[in-house]
Amino acid sequence: MQDFRQTYLSLCKEGGVKPQESVVAQIQESRAAHSSRLDLSGQSLSLDTCSVLARAFQKDITFTDVSLSDCMLSEEGAKVLLTGLCGNTTVKILDLKGNNLKSAGVEVLGTLLACNKTLRRLVLEWNALGVWDEAFLAFCQGLASNSMLTQLDLRNNQINHHGASELALALKHNTTLEVLDLRWNNIGLLGGRILLEALQKNKRIVQLELAGNNIPSDTLKALERTTGHNSDRQSTLRENHRKTQVLSKEIQTLKDKKSHQVLSLMETIDSQREEIRCSKRSTSIQIGQLQEALNERKSAVNSLTAKLQMTEEALALSEQKNHNMVELLTQVKVEKEEQRERQSRERKKEQERNQNAEQEHSWWMVDCVLREGKLFREIQNLSETNSQLRNKVEEMERWCKSQQHQIFELKQELTNSTAELNLRLAQAEDRLETEKRRSKQALRDMDSLRQKEVEHVNCNLEESERALQEHIFKLEGQRIQLEEELSKAKAGCVTERAQAKEELGRMRAQARLEEQEHVSSLEEKLRLVHSSLQEVQLHCSQQKQTISEFKAKTNHQSIEVDGLRRRIGELQQELLGKDQEKVAEVSQVRLELQEQIGHLQAERTLQRGLKEKICALERENKVLSSNHREVLLDKESEMSSMLEKLRLKEADIRRMREDETNRASYLQSAFLTYVQGSPLGHCSSPKK
Repeated sequence: MQDFRQTYLSLCKEGGVKPQESVVAQIQESRAAHSSRLDLSGQSLSLDTCSVLARAFQKDITFTDVSLSDCMLSEEGAKVLLTGLCGNTTVKILDLKGNNLKSAGVEVLGTLLACNKTLRRLVLEWNALGVWDEAFLAFCQGLASNSMLTQLDLRNNQINHHGASELALALKHNTTLEVLDLRWNNIGLLGGRILLEALQKNKRIVQLELAGNNIPSDTLKALERTTGHNSDRQSTLRENHRKTQVLSKEIQTLKDKKSHQVLSLMETIDSQREEIRCSKRSTSIQIGQLQEALNERKSAVNSLTAKLQMTEEALALSEQKNHNMVELLTQVKVEKEEQRERQSRERKKEQERNQNAEQEHSWWMVDCVLREGKLFREIQNLSETNSQLRNKVEEMERWCKSQQHQIFELKQELTNSTAELNLRLAQAEDRLETEKRRSKQALRDMDSLRQKEVEHVNCNLEESERALQEHIFKLEGQRIQLEEELSKAKAGCVTERAQAKEELGRMRAQARLEEQEHVSSLEEKLRLVHSSLQEVQLHCSQQKQTISEFKAKTNHQSIEVDGLRRRIGELQQELLGKDQEKVAEVSQVRLELQEQIGHLQAERTLQRGLKEKICALERENKVLSSNHREVLLDKESEMSSMLEKLRLKEADIRRMREDETNRASYLQSAFLTYVQGSPLGHCSSPKK
């Protein structure tokens, strides 16, 4: 609040405007009370103050409720102030009661309704908006385009049936207004029917006040029924909206729970997959290590097989050499045998030779023996090398057998480890498949459960929608039934009225026949009337004199009423500058004066009726004075009774005059008493 006060003072200083002390005091009071309401009621705001307040309202303030009632705003001041409120974003309640807005102010008020997006409640009581037709049309256009206003007070604004038609057109387009107060206007029968037609399309109005608008009771009841239907519909819609919100919240919680369960299940599946990946990784590492060991064993076996092949080749080579040596030995033995045989033959031949050759033969034998010893030594050496080679071959065979045994053991170990790893891998794959199937089954179960729950919720929603639709259909059926009953009742009323008219016609015809018969019977007695004719004429002259006196009294009373009207106009001019403190007294006096005016009007209507009856009686007396005496006597009795009533009424009028003299003090403040008098006369109806 302090910010708004500083803003107001700074704007006054900038514009060279003297701050209005009452406005500053009201702002200070609101700040001290920590209230969001700014009450400037009864303050006489100048144009400069209105301009400063308009600039202050355009800034962001904390006031949400602004009261400017009975501020006597000028046309320019109201225009400037309402223009400033067009850009306001915080004020939700605006009270402009009793400011007598002019045409420009009403047009700017329509612009305010079209532009402002925060105003929820607007009070325009005692402003005579209906006087300005074009400006009120602009106001209604702004109301039609407004999308935030929910309460509108248009009491005592002189709105006639034309203004009601414009207002009804605005209500057909407005979709947010819920409460509309139109009490104490001049809407009438046509305006009531137009509003009823508008409420057939507008389903948001739940409260419509139309007291004091001269609207027939059946139209008022129809409007009340329509607003009641709208209220029931709004309550049903609110209940449906609440139930829908509850169901949506429950569905959202179920979705959250299901998503949380699915997420937890996915996390468990991910953790299981991670474990399976880790086990696969460890098994793959173990398999790699075993594969490396197997490759090493294979390389060792390959090297051993290569060595075995080399030893086998060496053994084959040594066997070949041994075979060659054996062949050579056999060949040498064969040659030796052949040589022995040849030597034996030669010895035999040489024995026969001369003794000279014995020496050569001895030398040759020595040489052969030497050669044989040499060959024998070579054979021994070869046999030794052959035995060594056989030993080596046996050693190599034993080593190959041992290597083959080791290779067999490695192969068996490799097959065992491979089988074990394959078994583990199959078990891991089986576990993985079972977990996958289990997770898939769980997901399917969760999906089926979620689908069942969603279907259940959808079924509940559909059932609730069907129930609501059935309820709406029932309400529509009831409305149609009530409309049919209303139409039947109207038709019955029409038929009863026609029957009553026919009965009245028959009664009139019968009365005419009886009157004719009575006149015919009275014509016979006409001769007896002449003697009393002079007396009757004298009585008629006296009656005319009393009637002229009564007319003079009524003229005098009308002159007094005109004087009162002039006095009221003078009082209206005088009371425009008085303070707001007399508003309560004025309202009380309004009620009393309204009752008094009602009594006076009733008396005047009664006097008019009496005058008409007196004129009719005079005409009847004139006619019957020339025809029959008995009719004159009957009419004389009737006239005497009517004169008695007139005397009673004159006594009542004298008593009313005494009451008026006693209440002369109250008439000084009665500036809005006569409803159909001055341009402000329609504002004189009592506030409610």
